[in-house]
Amino acid sequence: MELLREYIASVLSERSRTDGRRLRVFDFDDTLVKTNSKIYVTSGTGDKFELTPGEYAVYVPQPGDEFDYSDFSKLIDPREIVWTGRILRNILKKGGEVVILTARSAQAPVYQFLEDAGLPRLEVIALASSDPEKKADYIEKRIVNDDVKYIEFFDDSYKNVEAVGRRAAKYPEVKVVSRHIVHKTEI
Repeated sequence: MELLREYIASVLSERSRTDGRRLRVFDFDDTLVKTNSKIYVTSGTGDKFELTPGEYAVYVPQPGDEFDYSDFSKLIDPREIVWTGRILRNILKKGGEVVILTARSAQAPVYQFLEDAGLPRLEVIALASSDPEKKADYIEKRIVNDDVKYIEFFDDSYKNVEAVGRRAAKYPEVKVVSRHIVHKTEI
């Protein structure tokens, strides 16, 4: 697995330029950073439980579920995920355009993480929604409005990766690579 991570990091940093703009889009939680933030769920029957971002990414909502995302208005014990952080830093060294696209409703925690990690203040788009179609909407908007010809999308949620890939298929002239970030071990 480590060799795969090193390969991906080196390929990204050495790729030659394509015609048109290149864009890399990173999810935040469980892609660039691990936190102790939780999603609190109250089921339709009144049962209460919590989910980590990773558990939430694969959770299938049940009728009557109510979600409390209040932990995501702040950073709770943030830890950089080293190998995806390395990919991000390699891209930034080469001058690539990077956006952080998060389901969080606030940009401030992401900016705080960037500052604490010694990273530049990148563009952060806070969608305030966990709906995978919102991330696909953003990618499509960039393709249509900004002449982007190459996009790499990094996300731990397979639902998000799938939605972006499906939407991008409408634009065969644009190369879109959706990378599902899977962590086999701790950060």
